[in-house]
Amino acid sequence: MEMLANLSIKSRLVFVIGFLSVLLVGIGILGLTSLNSTNGALKSVYEDRTVALGQLARISMLVNQNQITLSGVTAGQLSAFPDDVSVVDKKVEEVGTTIKEIETLWKAYLGTYLTPAEKKLADEFDANRRTYGRTGMIPAIAALHAHDFQQASELLQGPLTQAYPPVQKSMEALNQLQLDVAKREFEASQARYALVRNVSIAAIVFGVLLAGLIGYWLIRMISRSLNEALRLAESVAAGDLTQTIDVRSNDEIGRLLQALKNMNASLVTIVGQVRHGTETIAVASREIASGNADLSSRTESQASSLEETAS
Repeated sequence: MEMLANLSIKSRLVFVIGFLSVLLVGIGILGLTSLNSTNGALKSVYEDRTVALGQLARISMLVNQNQITLSGVTAGQLSAFPDDVSVVDKKVEEVGTTIKEIETLWKAYLGTYLTPAEKKLADEFDANRRTYGRTGMIPAIAALHAHDFQQASELLQGPLTQAYPPVQKSMEALNQLQLDVAKREFEASQARYALVRNVSIAAIVFGVLLAGLIGYWLIRMISRSLNEALRLAESVAAGDLTQTIDVRSNDEIGRLLQALKNMNASLVTIVGQVRHGTETIAVASREIASGNADLSSRTESQASSLEETAS
């Protein structure tokens, strides 16, 4: 406050307005930064978690679908009423198309952001999937293409069935990881929101209190100085030049008070000089009156002497 007291009123107002402007800009930047972070987190949750979860769910469904299709075709052909082999070929083609879709979805999933833990699980799933395809799926498809249904049945009941659980387990782990990461992003976003909210509230309260304190101080100082100037002007107007002025600031009102103080001192000097001149004139007037009286007395005395001489 002592530092502000030596500033001009203009500088004080600029300081207060500047402070509030900086506070407003700071809160705005904080809010925009928080919004940007929240938007980035939301984008990541959608692109890297929600979309990825959909891709993984689709892959899991297609793997199950191929397993069911091959099992159904093989079991049907080994039953008492087998289907036409053209139906088998069509089903096998559908399985091949599904495998291509799985490859496309998997490449798209790998194009998303993967955390280190997610990358490890993805590599594990990919290895299990390739083992599943190499030891069970591809040989079973080849056997069905050759219409060797007994061989296909043995593959389904052996390598294909044995290799499927690891694929399913690693896929479930990937799905759970998407949910866990999305949950962590949500919790981080909530914590970030709470932090920004609390900081913003604290900054607003601090700014309002400080602005109110400085505003009250400015109003009090300006009002007190103006009242002092008004009191002096009224005293001078009433002819009272005995008032004392205590100048406590160097601002515009302080300079006004100093000018009024100098004016009051000048008026006191002028009045003193006029009074001294008046007293000098009064003394001279009394001396002239005394001289006139003495001259009159002597004139009368001489006239009286002349009259006596004439008699």
